[in-house]
Amino acid sequence: MSAEFGGRTGRQGKLSRWLRGRRPEPAAVDEGDREALLLAAAGAGLPLAPAAHPAGFGCSCDRVGCPTPARHPVSFAWQTQSTTDRSQIERWARHQPQANFITATGMTHDVLDVPLEAGREALERLAEDGVEVGPVAESDDGRMLVFTLTRGTPEDEDEWWPCELDCHPETMDEHPGLRWHCRGSYVLVPPARLPGDDNRTVHWVRGPEHPLPDPLSLLEYLTDACARHVGQNPEQAAAAAWPSRR
Repeated sequence: MSAEFGGRTGRQGKLSRWLRGRRPEPAAVDEGDREALLLAAAGAGLPLAPAAHPAGFGCSCDRVGCPTPARHPVSFAWQTQSTTDRSQIERWARHQPQANFITATGMTHDVLDVPLEAGREALERLAEDGVEVGPVAESDDGRMLVFTLTRGTPEDEDEWWPCELDCHPETMDEHPGLRWHCRGSYVLVPPARLPGDDNRTVHWVRGPEHPLPDPLSLLEYLTDACARHVGQNPEQAAAAAWPSRR
């Protein structure tokens, strides 16, 4: 079910085997593949809800100057609406054939969202060190989405570990480096289309059939790579720093 991509020259062999070769062009996803990919994500425990879709260079919603075109849920009740129920997802997919879908984070999974080049660098290091990585998606707007287990919702709220990397949809512009999507946030789930006339998409490079890893096993690799990529800008470097208590 995974889409795939190749690594860089010199390291291509190991990384390519790890990511299973070279991914096909995203335009190959048809309506049947879309539904199958959505059901595979739900089957892996990712709760889904319908999202807006591109309308030309803009968004299908009726908000003038939508700040996140084709990247947001269609319902304000997306957190309670999100589900892994196969029948409901089939109904949504068939009745809303153009809709993107989001997956609500902080329920069963989190997402570490990084600049694409930093993410590829981190994946090379993870592959070299033999660290297990789960589902990974790429967005053609320059981001990589690394899916992990959630930090959870402990019975004792004092045990919750707040972190400066926690990212909510309305604060994404404040996190140009690493964004940690957990409770109260969401990301687009593949296959999704982005605005524009160049067939930009969000697509899997490692599909949802891969087990979710502990986020802390990946975090140092990702933060180090982000620091190298955004270190020229002190404000961006702060956004890529190791998490600290508030």
